[in-house]
Amino acid sequence: MAEPNARPDVWLGIDLGTQSVRVLAVDAAGGTCGSGAEQLRSHRDGPRHEQDPEQWWSAVRVACRQALDGIPGASVRGVAVCATSGTILLADRAGRPLTPGLMYDDSRAVEEAPLAAEAGSALWERLGHRPQPSWALPKLLWLLGNHSGLPAGARLLHQADCIGERLTGGPVATDSSHALKTGYDTEREAWPGALFEDLRIPAGLLPEVVRPGTVLGSVCAGAAESTGIPEGTPVVAGMTDGCAAQISAGALEPGAWNSVLGTTLVLKGVTAQRLRDPLGVVYSHRAPDGNWLPGGASSTGAGALSRAFPGRNLATLDARAQRYEPSSLVTYPLASRGERFPFLAPDAEGFTLGDRHGAAEADYHASLLQGVAFTERLCFDYLGLLGAPLDGPVTLTGGGARSRYWCQLRADVLARPLGLPDNAEAALGMAVLARAGTTTPLSDAARDMVRLRTVVEPRPEHTRRLLEKHLQLVDALEERGWLPTAVARHARRRAHL
Repeated sequence: MAEPNARPDVWLGIDLGTQSVRVLAVDAAGGTCGSGAEQLRSHRDGPRHEQDPEQWWSAVRVACRQALDGIPGASVRGVAVCATSGTILLADRAGRPLTPGLMYDDSRAVEEAPLAAEAGSALWERLGHRPQPSWALPKLLWLLGNHSGLPAGARLLHQADCIGERLTGGPVATDSSHALKTGYDTEREAWPGALFEDLRIPAGLLPEVVRPGTVLGSVCAGAAESTGIPEGTPVVAGMTDGCAAQISAGALEPGAWNSVLGTTLVLKGVTAQRLRDPLGVVYSHRAPDGNWLPGGASSTGAGALSRAFPGRNLATLDARAQRYEPSSLVTYPLASRGERFPFLAPDAEGFTLGDRHGAAEADYHASLLQGVAFTERLCFDYLGLLGAPLDGPVTLTGGGARSRYWCQLRADVLARPLGLPDNAEAALGMAVLARAGTTTPLSDAARDMVRLRTVVEPRPEHTRRLLEKHLQLVDALEERGWLPTAVARHARRRAHL
């Protein structure tokens, strides 16, 4: 472990989330020297989910100044940015937004996704994934189809690129992690030019792509004045928020997995070889060291709890839910319409089996917690069916990891120990990557900066009771035609081992 000192070097991690921007200043021993946060606002309307890109920069400026308060400028050694996966906009030559930011779960591109899938069928088959309506490539087609008369020099920007350009004062390369859902060929590490020609996407729209951890430039004078980050500080190419959380969890060796439970559920792991997924719901980012980072994003998650109990103290509900193991209900708790992982069902809707209105409030809350845990297990079932190694450590991050009871429940349902990092924030992952891009290899930087707080052990007697309800959910998903039979059979086999 690196030894702390009175005035340690620090690296900044910036996390552009859905609801806020979070910034951490972290030293080489993993200590948080400063932090800042600023809220973001969204506009939602059915499949539409937009944000104003200008507020991203405004929030970054505020959060950076908070994080750097009291930290000597000479101590800041680098900065990296993560953002939501698949969030894009069109900008003019100077980087000024021409469109709103279409967020990660904006799913208006329902007509464009099949076009992209058909045009790039050979590419998607080779890469093992295919575009979905919420992915950036269909959304880019939607933007081009709905915004005619773009000025000369118009460009595609991913959410993180927007901040990178503000920090450096000019155009920057995007990273391969954020570019994946725009159709970037992570295997050959190039844009598929023939595909974009077939889709009539101008080549001039597309940014250069580099691996995460590459230095993109340095903080310009104007950004230094706005943010407090010293002029000349290296700006390092980041990754998507799911990958950032994976770094913050230290899940960087083949067989290790990180489960990020926030508004939705994201699983990320490490494999030496890229997984091939016939359903196209598992996609693999490329790690800075060349390994593959397979994973997927489910539409279940804590967002379903917020929808069911708006404004309520969920910790109080968690305490009461412990009396219902298992719940008398079986709930599939989607945070929004449509499922993306462990199966693809754009029309899927959440449901509850049993007398929802006759059940106690705590019983229903328990069914939501359990339903997310059951879906999480089903995600691991599917990854195992694809041949992914599942024998490494599993860590939990995201807002859901703050609930000790929910962590225990998830350990029971998964029937395996689960590690809880001391600092589970995606911003920490970006601070680690900023250090890796400037001074230290990523694995060494993570070994120094990532700390495990505790390990939650499963309770076998609880596992047995809960898996009966898990299998009821598997049956219900299969009966609705959403879960493929082969996946359902594999889930049942694993439950009976």
